[in-house]
Amino acid sequence: MRANVGASTEPDGTGRVPRIGLPPDTRREFFVKLLWIGMWLAFLGSPVADLAQGHHTPVATALGGLGLAVFVVAYIGLVIRQTGRPLGRLLVRVCLTLLPVFAVVLSLTLGPEWLVLFVYVSVAFGAVLPLRWTRLAILATTAAMTGTGLLLDTEPEYWLVIPALLGGFSMIGVRELVRTTRELREARAQVAQLAANEERLRLARDLHDLLGHSLSLITLKSELAGRMLPGRPEKAADQIADIEKVSRQALVDVREAVTGYRRPRLTAELAGAQVALAAAGITATVPDQAPELPESQEAALAWSLREAVTNVVRHSGARRCVIGVARRETLEGPIVELTVEDDGAGPSGLAPGNGLAGLAERLTAVGGTLDAGAAGRGPGFRLVARVPAPSVGSAA
Repeated sequence: MRANVGASTEPDGTGRVPRIGLPPDTRREFFVKLLWIGMWLAFLGSPVADLAQGHHTPVATALGGLGLAVFVVAYIGLVIRQTGRPLGRLLVRVCLTLLPVFAVVLSLTLGPEWLVLFVYVSVAFGAVLPLRWTRLAILATTAAMTGTGLLLDTEPEYWLVIPALLGGFSMIGVRELVRTTRELREARAQVAQLAANEERLRLARDLHDLLGHSLSLITLKSELAGRMLPGRPEKAADQIADIEKVSRQALVDVREAVTGYRRPRLTAELAGAQVALAAAGITATVPDQAPELPESQEAALAWSLREAVTNVVRHSGARRCVIGVARRETLEGPIVELTVEDDGAGPSGLAPGNGLAGLAERLTAVGGTLDAGAAGRGPGFRLVARVPAPSVGSAA
C-alpha cells in the first residue's frame, strides 16, 4: 500500500465523472450523471418565466407547471436510460408518447415560449429510439414544432429549428461513440486474453522442448537399467548415474526458463501500465522505451513501476498519471530514474506500507534509492526510484 493511504479507497470516492458507455456503479456516480443531464434543463427558462410572470389564469398556471414537471421527469428518465439504469419497455413507450403530446398541448395552450419543449423531444428521440427510426423521428419533431408554431397567433420561434435538429443528431453521435467505446473495451479484453493464451502456449512449447528429450532419455535409460540390473549391476549403476545427470540438467533448464518468464521487464511493465491506467479511466503519459540496464537493476525498476501503478489505480483516485524513465548523470555516476506522479489524494501522513518498504529493499539491494511523497504542486503523490546505470562505454 502506498504511504499516503491508510485504507483502501474505492473508485466511487474519486468524484470523477463515470466513464462514457459504462453504467454508474454507485449512487454518487448516478447523481453525477444526473447533474450533467440536468444542466441542459436550463433552456426551460422561457416556459418557467412564462408561468412566473402571471400571463395565465391560476388554473392554467397550475396545470402548466404540472405538465412541465411531468415532461421533465419523462425526459430525464429516457435520457438517463442510456447510462445503465434502463427503464421497462412499457414505461419507455409511455414516456416517448407523453413527450410529444405534452409539447404540442402546452405550446398550443400556453404560447410560443413553450416551443422549446420540442428540442427536448428531439434529444430524447435521438437518445432512445432505434437508429433506423431516429432520423425520421427528429425530422418529424422539427416539422411538428414548426407546424405548431404556425398555428399560434404570434410569430413562431423559427430559431429553435437549429437546436432541435442539432440536439437530436448530436445524440445519435453520442450513441455511436458509446457503442464504439464499448466495442473497443471488449476488443481490448479479447486481445489481453489472446495474449495470455499465447504466453501459455509459448511456455508450453518451451517446456516441451526443454523436457521432451530429457524425459525420453530418462525413460530409455531407466528401462535399460532395469534389464541390466539382474546380470550386470555395475552397468545398471552407470545407467542410473546417467539418469541422475540428465535429471539434474533438466531441473536446471526448467529453473532458468521459469526465472526468465518471472523476471519483469521494464518495457513490458510500461506497456502494462498504459493498459491498466486506461482501463481505470486515468489519463496516462507513458514512454514507449526504456534505457538498457543490467537484469537486476531492470527488475528492480520494473517491480517499482508495477507497485506504483497498482497504487495509483487502486488507491489514489487520480485523473491523470505521468510516468517518466530517464538516464541521468550525477556526481556518483550515471543512474536511471523512474518517476510516477499522479494528481490524486496525495499523502495521508501515515507510515509507509509493506509495498513501499519492499520496493525500498529491492532497490537498496541493487544500489538504488526510493523517494515517495507529495507531488510538490497541489494534491498528488510522486514516487521516484533510482538505480545505477552502466557507463556508456560498458553499455556499448
